[in-house]
Amino acid sequence: MEIDGNSLFVEIHPHHHETTTPKMRSLAPGIRLITSFSRDSWYRGFTLFLTFLFYTSYHLSRKPISIVKSQLHRNCSTLIRPPNLNGTDNETWCDWAPFDKDNYQTLFGAVDNSFLVAYAIGMFFSGIFGERVPLRYYLTIGMLLSGLFTCLFGLGFYLNIHSIWYYAFVQAMNGLVQTTGWPAVVACVGNWFGKGKRGFIMGVWNSHTSVGNILGSLIAGVFVSSAWGMSFIVPGIIIASTGVLCFFFLVEKPEDVGCSPPQHHEDNEKEPLLQNSSSNEIFSSPGQSNSISSEPAEEHTKAISFCGALRIPGVMEFSLCLLFAKLVSYTFLYWLPLYIANVAHFDPKEAGDMSTLFDVGGIVGGIVAGLVSDQTGGRASTCCVMLILAAPMLFLYNHIGQYSLATTIGMLLVCGALVNGPYALITTAVSADLGTHESLRGNSRALSTVTAIIDGTGSIGAALGPLLAGLISPTGWNNVFFMLVTADILACLLLSRLVYKEVRGWCGHSPRHRGFKEI
Repeated sequence: MEIDGNSLFVEIHPHHHETTTPKMRSLAPGIRLITSFSRDSWYRGFTLFLTFLFYTSYHLSRKPISIVKSQLHRNCSTLIRPPNLNGTDNETWCDWAPFDKDNYQTLFGAVDNSFLVAYAIGMFFSGIFGERVPLRYYLTIGMLLSGLFTCLFGLGFYLNIHSIWYYAFVQAMNGLVQTTGWPAVVACVGNWFGKGKRGFIMGVWNSHTSVGNILGSLIAGVFVSSAWGMSFIVPGIIIASTGVLCFFFLVEKPEDVGCSPPQHHEDNEKEPLLQNSSSNEIFSSPGQSNSISSEPAEEHTKAISFCGALRIPGVMEFSLCLLFAKLVSYTFLYWLPLYIANVAHFDPKEAGDMSTLFDVGGIVGGIVAGLVSDQTGGRASTCCVMLILAAPMLFLYNHIGQYSLATTIGMLLVCGALVNGPYALITTAVSADLGTHESLRGNSRALSTVTAIIDGTGSIGAALGPLLAGLISPTGWNNVFFMLVTADILACLLLSRLVYKEVRGWCGHSPRHRGFKEI
């Protein structure tokens, strides 16, 4: 009997699969896990990891000043003076000039605000540059320069520099170059991830802020009592190294490596964290025209103007809310270690280590805020509820937070979650939502500008908070906390219109959209 070649193939082909299937099943679990992710998924995960690492280094290099403050001005009466030390002032022999005077808190406030004012001003221009300069180069240059200025501050210890103008200038320049970070990393993540899980993804990803603060505190704490200059030099070397890493490995957009772009405007998007979007999901959906995909290419690549970004619904409200939310957060960032050292009488290293608990709570708060806002679709409502709860917690922390070690730990964790939760949500998921708002008609180049406007406005509050704390703290820490509670309430009130819109949507009076379409 003659056997046709095609028939032979049909008979043999199924048997071939039966013999190879057991081999596939015998693969190591780790290899099976690796091969279960697509090429797009690996690139997305790698980009998320890199941008997390980059902004961790940004915050890591900002934190040392808050740890070193309690070393620059100490209570010298509790220390044993070396017998060979020259000078006759027994009260300030252990302090570092010019912070050895009675106005040391004002000088600390001036140094903090040199950084924060430069950061706030620079942020408004940073987003505009970020839309027009390749993000990889922009981030690389920013991290290298930030590393340089962070190291220069620490060199003041070894070069025996005692000029307030030197430290203020170095901090101002560092604040200016650090504006390269936030708009660029948010734009990069926004390029890779759609809206479906954005709150959760960015809630987890935004923990880089707290992780950077924690690592910065721990690294600075290692050197603060022996050679505080190294508390700046080591973080400076770290951020410069991540700048080199950025230059060699960052991929700005999925299209650059042939991956599928994410979906930005579908409310029913259900794509998992690192799964691919099909081309049909990206460019069209049932019952919807392909107007976005058929737009001329020029409209997609034209960068949005500053005024055009301000006209996006919701940008102004969230920007002003972030101003007061960041005022509270950055006051804790710069003054919490000194507050703990003064009130709880911890040494500089212990106060720095204890202050990291505030950032640990911030990690949890950011993730919870992202999850809740994803499930409810209410970004503004989530922020408002956390801000309402934060106000009494701040009051309680000031009055009972130092009663015992357990109380201190618990109150720091709770306050960190409630203060940093809204701050994290606004600067990440909300900024990305507004930067890819449907009114932009698919113009992805607006994301960096919108992010810069929101974070730049917030940075004004970040500058005001430590400045006011420096001016108010000589009158008593109770007045500082009164200022923080007031700012927290104002942040909540500024979201009232958006919360009202979301509540009406939940009650069925108007459609509810996560992307602020009806705001």
